[in-house]
Amino acid sequence: MEILIKENESLQTEMANKTEVLNQLEGKVKEWMEDHVDKRKLWFSSDFLPADEKMNDDQEANNKILRDRSRGVKDEVRVAVALNLLTEEGLPHFHRLIAQHLGDRSFWSKWNNMWTAEEDRHGAAIRDYVRDARLFSFREVELMQFHYIESGFNPDWDKDPYKVFVYTTLQERATQVSHKNTGRLAGQDEPLLNGILSNIAADEAKHYTFYRNVFKEVLKLDPNRAMLSAADIMPAIDMPGISMPNFRDMADVVRRVGIYGPRDYKKIVEEAIKFWEIELITGLNDLAQKAQEKILAIPKRLEKVAEYIDKRTESKTFSFDFIYNRILVFE
Repeated sequence: MEILIKENESLQTEMANKTEVLNQLEGKVKEWMEDHVDKRKLWFSSDFLPADEKMNDDQEANNKILRDRSRGVKDEVRVAVALNLLTEEGLPHFHRLIAQHLGDRSFWSKWNNMWTAEEDRHGAAIRDYVRDARLFSFREVELMQFHYIESGFNPDWDKDPYKVFVYTTLQERATQVSHKNTGRLAGQDEPLLNGILSNIAADEAKHYTFYRNVFKEVLKLDPNRAMLSAADIMPAIDMPGISMPNFRDMADVVRRVGIYGPRDYKKIVEEAIKFWEIELITGLNDLAQKAQEKILAIPKRLEKVAEYIDKRTESKTFSFDFIYNRILVFE
């Protein structure tokens, strides 16, 4: 019993030390936020989809044109849009994960609130679009969203603030890639959807820049602990929607059509390793050196995973309630 208590105290001390390191970054956070706001151009769902009580004749006509045009959106794109929508609607989970480490009376909390406000538009814009376009059996999507939010998102790394910032770096970049590629594929049939997703991807790119900057500074201030945290997260990340119904099948469809897959994640990891200059960090203790070696070996392992998945990929059919169980066939 005495040993367990000591271990618990040691863990509490470690987390307190990590939080203190993050507190030392508040000056930089203030600068990054000011730069972010200076470059920001706010946009809202209503900029793409007018929804005022009083709409002019052109706006009313555009709603009908949108519905006619959206009939041409391919089912695999609809699956990707649904996955992107539900991922964005998981925002409350991430606000909580960040807030529990950074408190509510600092520049960190100001960033978290600002980030949350910017992210909140993403789910709103996609949701408004798919409803106006009549892209799905909407109640089925609402049920998926409800179950996803209800089931929560409680990863095993959520008690470590360093891991939170490693994860948000990788996840923001992955989300950017997914939105951009979904928009590109959708744009063949529906340019408005491409425009919405392109704006969301641009936001995600800015958020990604912020989070990777944070962790780069953490590595400078506390390289040993930071390296261990990064090594735990970087080999693979579960996207936040993993608890939603049909997530794995939806993700498989997205991979098969080239929107997001293992090689995209490999590229994201390689970018992070280069930006964080993992290979150049010296003076590490033994555990951190092993973690460094593990991180540097991740891209090669991810390539093997991608090759394995390619070889194992076989013809498969999919069906989803939210697109009325129409059959998607992949040869």
